[in-house]
Amino acid sequence: MRRIVRVAAVAAAGVLGAGAMATGAGAQDTPGTARRQAEFAAAASRAGVPADVLLAVSYQETRWEAHGGAPSTSGAYGPMALTDVAAATRGAKGTAPERSQRGDGVVRPSAAAGGSTADGAARHTARTAAALLGVDPATVRGDEASNIDGGAALLAKYARDLGHGSLPGDVGGWYGAVAKYAQATTEQGAQSFADSVYATIAAGAHATTADGQRLTLTARKVTPKRAEVAELGLPKPASSRRPECPRVLDCDFVPAAYQLDGDGSNPRNYGNYDVADRPKQVKIDTIVLHDTEETFSDTLDTFTNPASYVSAHYVVRSNDGHVTQMVPTKDVAWQAGNWYINSHSIGIEQEGFAVQGATWFTEPLYHSTAALVRYLAAKYDVPLDRQHILGHENVPGISAAGIPGMHWDPGPFWDWNHFMNLLGRPTIPLPGRHVVTIDPRFAANRQQVRDCEQNQPVAEQGSSFVWLRTGPSDDAPLFDDPGLDPQQTGGTDCAADWGDKASAGQQYVVAGRHGKWIAIWYDGAKVWFDGTRAASPSRALVVRPKPGKDSIPTYGVAYPEKSAFPADIPPVSISPLTYTIHSGQSYVYGGRAVTDYYYAKTIDDSIPGDHTDVHGHDRYLRIQLGHRIAFVNAADVVVVPA
Repeated sequence: MRRIVRVAAVAAAGVLGAGAMATGAGAQDTPGTARRQAEFAAAASRAGVPADVLLAVSYQETRWEAHGGAPSTSGAYGPMALTDVAAATRGAKGTAPERSQRGDGVVRPSAAAGGSTADGAARHTARTAAALLGVDPATVRGDEASNIDGGAALLAKYARDLGHGSLPGDVGGWYGAVAKYAQATTEQGAQSFADSVYATIAAGAHATTADGQRLTLTARKVTPKRAEVAELGLPKPASSRRPECPRVLDCDFVPAAYQLDGDGSNPRNYGNYDVADRPKQVKIDTIVLHDTEETFSDTLDTFTNPASYVSAHYVVRSNDGHVTQMVPTKDVAWQAGNWYINSHSIGIEQEGFAVQGATWFTEPLYHSTAALVRYLAAKYDVPLDRQHILGHENVPGISAAGIPGMHWDPGPFWDWNHFMNLLGRPTIPLPGRHVVTIDPRFAANRQQVRDCEQNQPVAEQGSSFVWLRTGPSDDAPLFDDPGLDPQQTGGTDCAADWGDKASAGQQYVVAGRHGKWIAIWYDGAKVWFDGTRAASPSRALVVRPKPGKDSIPTYGVAYPEKSAFPADIPPVSISPLTYTIHSGQSYVYGGRAVTDYYYAKTIDDSIPGDHTDVHGHDRYLRIQLGHRIAFVNAADVVVVPA
């Protein structure tokens, strides 16, 4: 969902023992990899909070990561994710998440991280925790042990508030305090967080963090007192609508905000989606996968806040694969940062952080998302291939200016081959030499990238991408994508540098071979990758410039020509992307695109022509241009077998 993410962990959930933590010695006296475990034990003892509860809350928030004291994209610090949005965004450039994902080029007022104002108490829990401990807020933000103490103190305060001065006598009785810790604005969000925490207690967990700390939580049977969430006085879901889901999934429906923002006087200032009548009115031909870059409950909170200007049709929870639908599929969610793609797609957010990879991308999540995609693809006749089942990272900008700001989730550690196998569409080698499918073996394809926003290396782990270089050598520079980096400062090993990575399942036309190296046409250039166990031969239709054309433009949308717009709807222009396809180059064909523009500008149809789909006569074709798809005018190209 976002561009800026937290540093990676090498954690995996499982059932192991951790209840027998050290509880006597001070955490500062505990050496090596057990230090953080002891800090949790000490903080739990001081605050009177069950260690299981404290560990499970932290696991749900951060997977026990400290992140070197750096804030997350939602302004959260340390293992307990204590928030201080003002401190996190003060003097920072690009650290607050971009929220608006309508993708129409219109600048909207932006709220602080999480779509809330920076003045809300929920966005400054670090200050409350610091006051409870009698220390400066900077201490609970930057000192790991104090951060854990602060989280424990908050939980104890919430429990006393709910228990009228006393602490619960058993682990199940902390449910209300845990729900309050979520800082959710709806009962559903608070309950979802608390349910996830108690599911972690029931299943147990273990992790090795990015800085080498080893923590464990013993599985134990607990009966949570779920009725306590009602005492928080939060609003209940406003809809009893049945979710659009396959029967095999555990689904519910929580409506995203569809209401005016600001003072309520401007019908153009609203969130977080547009009503439509798809597919009758607008064809659905794409499904876009995201990761949330925040917890499941925070995502529900974000999408129910009209000031965030973002939504998705579905959100999938990491620990158990639970699915919450938030926007009807007939409507247009604001999710992909490209209005044309939004109009024709269904967006699925998955709880997780791109750089943390397998820590959050669990098997329940993979299986639930796959079942949902199979159901939706069958319902709307969406092709199950990598030009129609996209990551947010594969969505083009609407113009050259928009390319650098495009998001890159679910990122390099999402296992595309595994996911496509679950869809029943594995990569199958076919006779041929002119087209290749990127096909690394995820577990064996261990890559190391940098989290350049946090200036930290990410632990080497299985990945779904191959590096792209300017020549057939490991010493050749990484490709510098001209759309992502117009200044051409050089390709990087940053996780966010999507331009020098080709991802599993994507198909490209072969431009040359040199030993183990394979060259492909990519973003208008010839780039190389090591083909050792990383590519499968394929066959496909390809597009190339028509004879006599030295080069042709590429586009991020397939909007109609200006003459197609009726008098009461202002025409929109279509401008080329940075990338040019030259004579002699070829790109894999993804099918004909619908040439249209869905005109939706107000919440109440108060302007002429509102909520109208304008169709044009120009024809556009979808292609695999680079890491992202693109469109070309059919009049510029020929389509031929490779």
